[in-house]
Amino acid sequence: MITEPAPRTMRLSLTLLLLLLGAWAITGGLGDKAPLTATAPQLDDEEKYSAHMPAHFRCDACRAVAYQMWKHLTKAEAKLHTPRGRQALSESVYTDVLERSCSHTWQDYGVREVNQVKRLTGPGLSNGPESSISVVITGGPWPTRLSRTCLHFLGEFGEDQIYEAHQQGQGALQALLCGGPQGLCPEEAPATKAEL
Repeated sequence: MITEPAPRTMRLSLTLLLLLLGAWAITGGLGDKAPLTATAPQLDDEEKYSAHMPAHFRCDACRAVAYQMWKHLTKAEAKLHTPRGRQALSESVYTDVLERSCSHTWQDYGVREVNQVKRLTGPGLSNGPESSISVVITGGPWPTRLSRTCLHFLGEFGEDQIYEAHQQGQGALQALLCGGPQGLCPEEAPATKAEL
């Protein structure tokens, strides 16, 4: 009896299948790890429908706005970089840059749960150790709320004061907008000796 060789695609598929099974066996398959699961954060009515940023998200929102202002101003300054060093932006330029930073899309920001606490997440925000899997809710009211928060800071502090803080560094800008006794991000109390 004469047998025909297996078609090339079948041999390739069989080889690929064996490689995948081998890799699965080496890592232990699913037997030694719990399955990964993730659920979307459950938003209350204020978080879903309010036109304003809910109070428990205001510190994260402030930090996001400070980051975006810093990023936009730094990018504009980099365009003016000369062989003599970094030059300051003119008042009209930094005013325009700050207004544009408030009107950008904010689509990269959303809400997720971190250790059973709902937090804003996106560029410039670190919410502690990253979980291996999570669900982020983006869009909806969040971009508008962040834009309004940004415009609020422009009105409260003014472009001149914000740009002066930016020139002192990203931390100074965040401290201006978010810190201080009346700020949105109260400093955590230092640990006492009894807690250590």
